[in-house]
Amino acid sequence: MTGIIIYCTLSCLYDRPVNPATQLLDATLVIGGAPILWREIIGNVFGLASAYGGMKRVVWAWPIGIVGNLLLLTVFLGGVFNTPQNLDLYGQAGRQVMFMIVSAYGWYQWSAARRRGLRECQDTDPSRSIVSTPAEDSVAVQPRWARPRERVGMVTFLIVGTLVFAGVFTALGSWGPWADAWIFTGSILATYGMARGWTEFWLIWIGVDIVGVPLLLAGGFYPSAVLYIVYAFFVLWGFGVWLRVQRRGAGVAMASART
Repeated sequence: MTGIIIYCTLSCLYDRPVNPATQLLDATLVIGGAPILWREIIGNVFGLASAYGGMKRVVWAWPIGIVGNLLLLTVFLGGVFNTPQNLDLYGQAGRQVMFMIVSAYGWYQWSAARRRGLRECQDTDPSRSIVSTPAEDSVAVQPRWARPRERVGMVTFLIVGTLVFAGVFTALGSWGPWADAWIFTGSILATYGMARGWTEFWLIWIGVDIVGVPLLLAGGFYPSAVLYIVYAFFVLWGFGVWLRVQRRGAGVAMASART
């Protein structure tokens, strides 16, 4: 009798329907013996789609980016969402939250601009879910080098921010807290730098990528590491675009001064 009860109990547990949402959330792809979450792959694909939409200055880039950020948030909180890596990277997770907030603002701004019939700047690249505010003419921001005092402020923020966030992430048990703190601090500063029109913000993104790729590879976040490499090409391209715009603007200003 006891054996029958045990058999029925195990049978019922085995036949219990599985939640499709849970199955989708935990689905993995094994490459070279390493399990990779499909939601990490999909989240990064959404990130690339958002980057492409951002370069094309289309409104749908923002909600697509938010979905990608939300998926990646669950990936970098591995201790909470039971990822194969089982690692918590609070700096990476914090970046996703920051990008979702900024993307929501960008979505609102671009939607409002489209309703007003305004035109987004031809030379800005919101490919990292960074807001550039539409203006009534074709230029939303004129790229420029940061002033000496502003550069001192940037370096100070990078150093102090990295120290502070490294302490916070260490206390929280984040994996790779120092690299994570550098990435998080640099992301905040690069976002602010683009809003101010500082051409240096592209160089800050390069610094973020240089640290981010090894960190993600060491943690087994291979799709995210690949995305960082792809973003590095976006950054180099964007840096070149801003330099050309900056030089063209300086040339126009000099010509106007002579006349």
